[in-house]
Amino acid sequence: MPDSLTQTPAAADATAGKPLIDARSLAFRVVGAGGEVNILRGVDLSVAPGEAVGIVGPSGSGKTSLLMLLAGLERATGGTLRVAGKDLAALDEDALARFRRDSLGIVFQAFHLVPTMTALENVAIPLEFAGRPDAFDRAAEALRSVGLGHRLSHYPGQLSGGEQQRVALARAFVAEPALLLADEPTGNLDRATGERVMDLLFGLRERFATTLVLITHDPSLAARCERQVRVEDGRIVSDSRAVPA
Repeated sequence: MPDSLTQTPAAADATAGKPLIDARSLAFRVVGAGGEVNILRGVDLSVAPGEAVGIVGPSGSGKTSLLMLLAGLERATGGTLRVAGKDLAALDEDALARFRRDSLGIVFQAFHLVPTMTALENVAIPLEFAGRPDAFDRAAEALRSVGLGHRLSHYPGQLSGGEQQRVALARAFVAEPALLLADEPTGNLDRATGERVMDLLFGLRERFATTLVLITHDPSLAARCERQVRVEDGRIVSDSRAVPA
């Protein structure tokens, strides 16, 4: 990854003094065999450019659903949501795909690497979609930045869990997104490996001044963010900022 940070349209919007995330009365309902289920019930959330926000709460509280809405992978059933200057409700599926390509990096608990592609090819995917002629050079540099310069030609099945998550981190940051969404990124890793992965994540986040929304059940990980938001039963029940040391 180059040392100079190129300003994307999303980043340019962020510098205009607007929230990078602006959710108002956000609702998400699904209909199942047992009837309608209200997963999110009027969430208000504003995140400034460059903030790191840890989202915590019990299983089933709506944390992952909130992330899916922020990523444009699910559509809200009520309220309004603007992310990186875009009204997500107004975007069709093609526009949502471009929004994710240009503005987001996403890291999941499951690594979501393409098993038939090498580490280098996996990391190059978002750059190839964007038509970048230097996609593979930048992907190689991204992998070197997470300590995997010696694994460029390895397939996911040849990598450990920690190495696979580092490939996923390199892929998430390679296009220098305005926003990184991370959903339990250490959930499939042992504690020591998870700590190393999180050190890398926070280091890259600081290097690129990326806004971070981190969903985790681990209070010690959430505490690494300057702000912690607790979700229970589809609602935000607390929103606190870390006290400077």
